[in-house]
Amino acid sequence: MQITSKFTIGIHLLAVLEYLSSTEKVTSAVLAGSLGVNPVIVRNVMGDLKESGLIHISQGKSGITLARKPEEITLYDVYTAVERIHSKGLFHFHDNPNPDCPIGKNIHNALDGRLDKIQRCMENEMKAITVADVMADIRKELESEVP
Repeated sequence: MQITSKFTIGIHLLAVLEYLSSTEKVTSAVLAGSLGVNPVIVRNVMGDLKESGLIHISQGKSGITLARKPEEITLYDVYTAVERIHSKGLFHFHDNPNPDCPIGKNIHNALDGRLDKIQRCMENEMKAITVADVMADIRKELESEVP
């Protein structure tokens, strides 16, 4: 099980927008510089975030901005925007467990509900954390660095 780096890239991107957009125009180049990734990756994630209504993209003066307040954007919002695993679930079973094996014929019944519960717990935790929460932690770190 692994959630792709698009998830953390999406959170990082939103945090940069929250931090910089009131003082400067944020472009994909600015975001790529902060993220340390190829601008193509940034644009792909931005496309997912825009399609999900989390950011606005303008070629004009405003550049890229948040579409909602940071306290209204949860990690779950980012997860569902950038990860394509949500519709089929986080956990994937091997295709052909042996129906003649006592384990193979019962493994789905034993695990399916538990794995669904694990995913729901993770998603509920994501729904409780916002971009504003992430930024509060980042600001604490920045303040502690000041001599």
